[in-house]
Amino acid sequence: MKSCMTLEKHLDLGKTDKGEIVRRDSRLSRMLHVLIHMAEHDEPLTSEAVAGFMSTNPVVARRTMAGLRDAGFLTSKKGHGGGWALAVPLEKITLLDVYRALGDPAVFAFGPTGEPADCLVEQAIDERLEATLEEARALLLGRFAEITLADINADFETKLKDSPWTSKPELCG
Repeated sequence: MKSCMTLEKHLDLGKTDKGEIVRRDSRLSRMLHVLIHMAEHDEPLTSEAVAGFMSTNPVVARRTMAGLRDAGFLTSKKGHGGGWALAVPLEKITLLDVYRALGDPAVFAFGPTGEPADCLVEQAIDERLEATLEEARALLLGRFAEITLADINADFETKLKDSPWTSKPELCG
């Protein structure tokens, strides 16, 4: 049976149209990966297993998962047999919910300098750029609000049906 690609192979680097390598925040993608796998398993996931998905250590995994627990999407239990589990079905969690639970990370890697400009040209540029980026961000987050984790899981099920896999892959990480 084939297994999922481990998160170590998920690169945190992307490329621009010119082929330049840029760093990107992959926490949303990794957290969605964890949550979809959680739905496929009856037992809670340990912080160690979650850390494997995220290519990090259990302390960082717990800190990251805490936002989803605080939002009511996960439960956590300490001790033997404990771990992290979904508190609500995938139909009740949107991409926007997960994005917000991660602390509303920056959507774009570029923008105005953030410092007040003395130059009128720079002020005009900053104002136009900021307004345009905010409009694009609002459109993106609006779309995130429309997509549930059940939608993503359905995409996975379709891919599984059309793949050479004979059963669902075990937990990766």
